[in-house]
Amino acid sequence: MPRVSQMIFDIPTIIASLSAGLTLEPGDVIATGTPSGVGFAMNPPQYLKGGDVMVARIDRIGELRNRVVAV
Repeated sequence: MPRVSQMIFDIPTIIASLSAGLTLEPGDVIATGTPSGVGFAMNPPQYLKGGDVMVARIDRIGELRNRVVAV
């Protein structure tokens, strides 16, 4: 599982850099990139499909689970 401590830039640096060019508002989401092991880079590639569950977890806060729906 990727950890914040493994990021190239720490959170204060990312916020400072973004704040230099735009105003961050409450509720803004900062997307920091893709962790290692993403599906398209696997051999063979693996992609999300209907029924898969994506989990975003933050220690001491909780987790968000979303089930993929094929359309």
